[in-house]
Amino acid sequence: MRYQIVSILAAVLLLFQIVFNSKSINFSSLFQYISPTPTAIISLQNQSLKVIRVVDGDTIEVEGNKKIRYIGMNTPELHDPRRPVQCFGQEAYEENKKLVEGKTVRLEKDVSEVDKYGRLLRYVYLEPASGSGQTIFINDYLTRQGFAHVSTYPPDVKYVDQLVDAQNEAQENNRGLWATCPLKQK
Repeated sequence: MRYQIVSILAAVLLLFQIVFNSKSINFSSLFQYISPTPTAIISLQNQSLKVIRVVDGDTIEVEGNKKIRYIGMNTPELHDPRRPVQCFGQEAYEENKKLVEGKTVRLEKDVSEVDKYGRLLRYVYLEPASGSGQTIFINDYLTRQGFAHVSTYPPDVKYVDQLVDAQNEAQENNRGLWATCPLKQK
């Protein structure tokens, strides 16, 4: 999407230059975004990687020093310097840490590659150890257990219906933040 916008902007500026015969527009800085280098494109689609560190309730760091932001849900803030830790932020962090830290997870991309902070956007799955048990869809699990609420940003909406169902179940059963936190923070 970013590349499309930059391409359109470059075309408009080129048209402006032609129409007004301007020689002062420098396009070189724009064209660096239109033709990204291969290292700028990172796709961790259906890769299994070890979680090195849990940042908070909805962000992890995997091997290769790549930060992953869970798609479709949001947990209360833990590290926002503009405000104190939000209600249930510490609990969401601890649950996420218990679930995935030091374990291997599988990552699934939706449409977008990264968010505005440069974190990779992914759905995260915890595979069972040595073939026993079920795979845990972490985005759903944290929402269903009341550690997160649904927060979607189109076009990344592949599992929005499932996540809304998970949130409804958490609310109906008064789980986690739905039982503990004032409504205005959710």
